[in-house]
Amino acid sequence: MATPRAPQTVAAVNGIATDTSFGAVTPPIYLSSNFAFNGLEQPRAHEYTRTSNPGRDLLADTLAQLEGGAGAVVTASGMAAVDLVLAQLASDDLVVAPHDCYGGTYRLLMARRNKGQFRVALVDFGDADALAAALADKPALVLIETPSNPLMRIVDVRAVAARAHAAGARVIVDNTFLSPALQRPILLGADFVIHSTTKYLNGHSDVVGGAVIAADKRDVEALAAWANIVGTSGAPFDAYLTLRGVRTLFPRIERQQASAAAIATRLKGHAGVTAVHYPGLPDHPGHAVAKTQQTGFGAMLSFELRGGVEAARRFVGATGIFILAESLGGVESLVAHPSTMTHASMDAEARHAAGIHDGLLRLSVGLEAEADLLAGVERGLAAAGV
Repeated sequence: MATPRAPQTVAAVNGIATDTSFGAVTPPIYLSSNFAFNGLEQPRAHEYTRTSNPGRDLLADTLAQLEGGAGAVVTASGMAAVDLVLAQLASDDLVVAPHDCYGGTYRLLMARRNKGQFRVALVDFGDADALAAALADKPALVLIETPSNPLMRIVDVRAVAARAHAAGARVIVDNTFLSPALQRPILLGADFVIHSTTKYLNGHSDVVGGAVIAADKRDVEALAAWANIVGTSGAPFDAYLTLRGVRTLFPRIERQQASAAAIATRLKGHAGVTAVHYPGLPDHPGHAVAKTQQTGFGAMLSFELRGGVEAARRFVGATGIFILAESLGGVESLVAHPSTMTHASMDAEARHAAGIHDGLLRLSVGLEAEADLLAGVERGLAAAGV
């Protein structure tokens, strides 16, 4: 029996030097759409790339090992990963989801609900009574997003998973913000983990992709079968680039979260900043829970400027280092205005209920020098005039 390897080792070398044809150290890319049979009724391991592909399967195996799952399915986008799990539901099933979830997830849930494909209850997971009421309705699926996007709220995965299972529900956790380098939800009780691999797993802002990791092999098989039916599988070259990104996942996040903590501390002390949302701050409401289920606090944070949208506009135009763009998790630092960007699909009432205000900015901290990042924050704050 092979000795279990540390996650850092899995990320760096899973599949390395396994090529039997030429001894290639880096796993080859198989761009072929189809594979030859040995003879009539004699298929090989792979027949058609929509169904399976050696490189994509290696990425899936790596992600499954990192998350502690039974297997994984690699999809064409993060939203495709969410939808792959939702597709397993029936029309009378109930999905319980956070009221402040990612805007794309919110849009997907509402669109599927409006087509009568399942029911949806949006709940503040920080409200114990509201969550209990939703669970009393016997949901089929409970969706957890922790830390939440963009307010960095923390959900106690162990506690919610136990309550959801007692109510007969399956549990899915979006682990995009932390990645398995900092959080492993299956070990906390989740049935499924989803990722936008576009973000930290790839880490270089040059691929769009997603993945679902399942705790049970039967779920892996069901998800893979549906991905083949609807054709939502990721492309081989995208899988290659994503796996290349995974190789450096752990050192990237270690450096990025150190800079994020420094930025959060600086923002916390500024008179023009009304709130800083970063679980690494000791006074963050989710700090204690985060310490029990995470091995780090990540490189995402958000903060609210006293001057509202106009102050936000001045800030993003003056930093000189934070790029105004959507997405996150790349080597470059980004700033986003959730109200008009990532969560624009939510109407003003829904954003207000979620606590997403016009002065809120979200930062994805990259690999630039910490001093340069702090200087950019200072320029932004000075320009904001708050």
